[in-house]
Amino acid sequence: MGKFVITTRKNGEFQFNLQAGNGQNILSSEGYTTKAACLNGVESVRKNAGDDNRYERLKAKNDQDYFNLKSSNGQVIGSSQMYSTAAAMENGIASVKENAMTAEMSDESA
Repeated sequence: MGKFVITTRKNGEFQFNLQAGNGQNILSSEGYTTKAACLNGVESVRKNAGDDNRYERLKAKNDQDYFNLKSSNGQVIGSSQMYSTAAAMENGIASVKENAMTAEMSDESA
């Protein structure tokens, strides 16, 4: 089972990572100024992860594939790691879809 891990960045901002059951990060958020805003981001992932239209599939300058998960207003909620192939990226999207709805919460922010 996956889990959302909330941490505090060095600059004091809060961030979440969605981890697959094997502990690998499959989606990472940007920084939030408050923990409440970060928790809202987690809920937005839960709400939007099941909709394939919310995934923006992209290619980096180094030719690696990655994706962003967007909310209904087009704002990026989270970004993936870089993948060596489009097929691996699609597997990452499938993992987010599978894990987001049932993921537990782990608050490691200090």
